[in-house]
Amino acid sequence: MDTHEQQAVNTTIKSIAGNAALAIIKGLGGYFGNSYALIADAIESTSDIFSSALVLFGIKYSSKPPDSNHPYGHGRAEPLITFLVVGFLVASATIIAIESIRNINTPHELPKPFTLIILSVIIFIKELFYRMVVKKGQLLNSSSLKADAWHHRSDAITSLTAFIGISVALILGKGYETADDWAALIAAIVILYNSYLIFRPALGEIMDENFYDELINKIRQVSLTVNGVDGTEKCYVRKTGMKFHVDLHVRIDGNLSVMNGHAIAHELKSTLKKELPELAGVLIHIEPTEY
Repeated sequence: MDTHEQQAVNTTIKSIAGNAALAIIKGLGGYFGNSYALIADAIESTSDIFSSALVLFGIKYSSKPPDSNHPYGHGRAEPLITFLVVGFLVASATIIAIESIRNINTPHELPKPFTLIILSVIIFIKELFYRMVVKKGQLLNSSSLKADAWHHRSDAITSLTAFIGISVALILGKGYETADDWAALIAAIVILYNSYLIFRPALGEIMDENFYDELINKIRQVSLTVNGVDGTEKCYVRKTGMKFHVDLHVRIDGNLSVMNGHAIAHELKSTLKKELPELAGVLIHIEPTEY
């Protein structure tokens, strides 16, 4: 496992540990503080534990080297794991929504004021986790880490809506006990929307959509620094895990021998992989330059 994969694993392990601790705090706070919004938050944090464990598995599996059955490696496991993470998000949002509606129609007591202190701390911690994980996800080109980051952001949002709902219930008093439950219902809707935001890029990755214009421009620029390369034509990029595979057409002097063209192609491939370490494989196709 290279440095990037190890960083992703370390980040995910921190996510699992943080979610486990927060799930316990939220669950106890919601139970003793009479707040279903906080209990709903605990449910989401519990689902986060399982989804982060899936992300951990996906990162480790996708980092396996290519073999005879998987010549391009195992990187496509990562967006598949992302789909499972989205499934956990949708499931937790559905459970929260159903329980919220049930509680709205059931008379109950006002939440306890101390739940606001718990929520304030949780919002701060989850936002810090979101920023940490999304930064790693962007740095390592990991769709599953980005999905895990959005788990933290959605958790922060549900905690914020819970804070608002409990505040409304406590300020307005008797008759507004359900504000807490309405907050949980709104949080469920937000989670569903975030699920789509996570799902869409992962689907594009599976379908080989072109999201990589910036990387393609870098590939073209680096290619022109190699002696013997006159220009570039077609350039296709597809993502597998945290790495990229490139199909590149380049122009060289058509009067050169096959051996010389072969040498230029090898030099270009070596240069691209050295200058752009995120490239896992580079396939060079030679075109003759017409003078």
